[in-house]
Amino acid sequence: NIDGMPVMNKNSYDFELFDIDRVQVMRGAQGLLFGRNTSGGAINLYTMSPFDFQGKRLTLEYGTANNVRLKASHYAKASDAFAWSVGVMYNHSDGYFMNHELGTNCDGGDNAALRLRLQWIPNENWSIDNALSAGYVNEGGWAYGHYDAVAGEVAPVAYNDECSYKRFNISDGLVVKRYFSNVILSSTTGYQYIDDRMVLDNDFLPLDYFSMGQYQKEHSVTQEFVVKADDLGAFSLLGGLFGFFKHNRMSAPVHFKQYGIDNLILKNANSEYYYQLTGDRELSFKEDNFVIADDFVIPAFGAAAFVQGGVSLGDFDIKAGLRVDYEYSSMDYDSRSTVHYSTYKDLRDSNELNTVFKGRKAVDALELLPSLSVSYGDEWGNVYASARKGFKAGGFNTQLFSDILKQQMIGELIGNNQEADVSSTVYRPEENWTYELGAHLSPLANGNLDISATLFYIGCRNQQLTVFPQGMGTGRMMSNAGRSFSTGVELGARYVVGAFTIDAGFGYTHARFIEYNRGDVDLAGKALPYAPRETYSANIAYRIPVPRSFANIFVLNVGWNGVGRIYWNEENTLSQPFYGLLSASLVWEKGHW
Repeated sequence: NIDGMPVMNKNSYDFELFDIDRVQVMRGAQGLLFGRNTSGGAINLYTMSPFDFQGKRLTLEYGTANNVRLKASHYAKASDAFAWSVGVMYNHSDGYFMNHELGTNCDGGDNAALRLRLQWIPNENWSIDNALSAGYVNEGGWAYGHYDAVAGEVAPVAYNDECSYKRFNISDGLVVKRYFSNVILSSTTGYQYIDDRMVLDNDFLPLDYFSMGQYQKEHSVTQEFVVKADDLGAFSLLGGLFGFFKHNRMSAPVHFKQYGIDNLILKNANSEYYYQLTGDRELSFKEDNFVIADDFVIPAFGAAAFVQGGVSLGDFDIKAGLRVDYEYSSMDYDSRSTVHYSTYKDLRDSNELNTVFKGRKAVDALELLPSLSVSYGDEWGNVYASARKGFKAGGFNTQLFSDILKQQMIGELIGNNQEADVSSTVYRPEENWTYELGAHLSPLANGNLDISATLFYIGCRNQQLTVFPQGMGTGRMMSNAGRSFSTGVELGARYVVGAFTIDAGFGYTHARFIEYNRGDVDLAGKALPYAPRETYSANIAYRIPVPRSFANIFVLNVGWNGVGRIYWNEENTLSQPFYGLLSASLVWEKGHW
């Protein structure tokens, strides 16, 4: 969420923000307040207000691979009631990874962004805040090489087709607030547009198997109304309504080339059927390449209502709430391809095959998301316990349609037509419960020591897992294939003594599949990939005393972070052992610099 507005498409997550004021990370399920796609937490980003700062800001960075980043912004306060800011950003990189087949770096690129913010406070009862941003990205990526499990080595990147990503996006958020004596009413209206183009050499090999593209144009509108009342004696109240609408028009063509035609289509059809026939029978195509066209129109809308009530009973605070969330989504799909084929080795016949897979699929879901927390606190800190539910929205496996059409094409060529099963193109919402028991303590009278400790358990069902179809397929699919749990502990401490500030943290996570039968293997009991087992952090900051004529602030930071072991696949055959990173920085501030 950026200044209260949710980012609806994950393809826009790698955005550039100007002058971040603060970042709020809310861990664990946050379904009550934020709804969809917050099963693991929510990240709230807040940018600087032109009411709080006026002037110019300039940042210039340079790094290896000719990484150049330029940011410039201007903040102005026209009056006590109106302020504005504007910022621009440009970033360039030559890239780090060489594609040895093409002789060029595969991951270089450019991106640029613009942001305009207007704030109006006509009186003490109203505030209006509008932020408009636009971004452009043109870059490469996908530095993939074959991994040799025996030698433990990754082969150099080498593929022969284009891999690139381009994106243009616009977002606008309008926040209007009305202040009463003890109640705040707020309205947040958002509009987002994304137009992106992804092209992949989908086999990532120096062979002409197949390539694919994904082109989408998505419009989304969000609206949220919230009422918040904190000063009601021992009671507090928070409630709201949320709604969204998205409309996505997508094309995902798959371009089959000669090597892929021979090994993915003709080899299967001939070995299954034509080689068993008498005579000089062999299936072949007139074309040395063809396209499976996949076009989709995917609208979705959702509505939610939520309420949370709180009560203070002496040193105890109790909060309970419920969110009702409903979503509906449909997909109109149109997959098609045309080829000319012969069933004899001497090519004496020529036939046209038009394969079409067209239809509509719709899904909906209703989620009840309760939340309960109890805390006990005093001047020394507080201890708390909480239980919260979250969910991750379902969707459609658009990448599967090229595989479905390919199988339908093979079936028609060998006279074994079967109605395609579209059930695998849908995956349902993922749900989880987060349970926490923790404390925030400040045991010293001077407040120089802060300690936090958390025990947590997360139970996840209908887990959305990426599965690659059996055989030599062209895509991947998301499936509700698993059930898992994560449990662990997190500890943190911060101590200030004189000019020194010391921070330290430790985390341990035990995350396993309870159920995950992938079809070819049962992975129950295996560790979840991408979840570090242990994390460590330590940082010392020293404010160096210097004459004010030399510097306003002079700070030395030295830090260390450790993480591992991390498993990279569900079978737990690929992993990275524990490793640490050492860092240091020197900060000097003087006047405007």
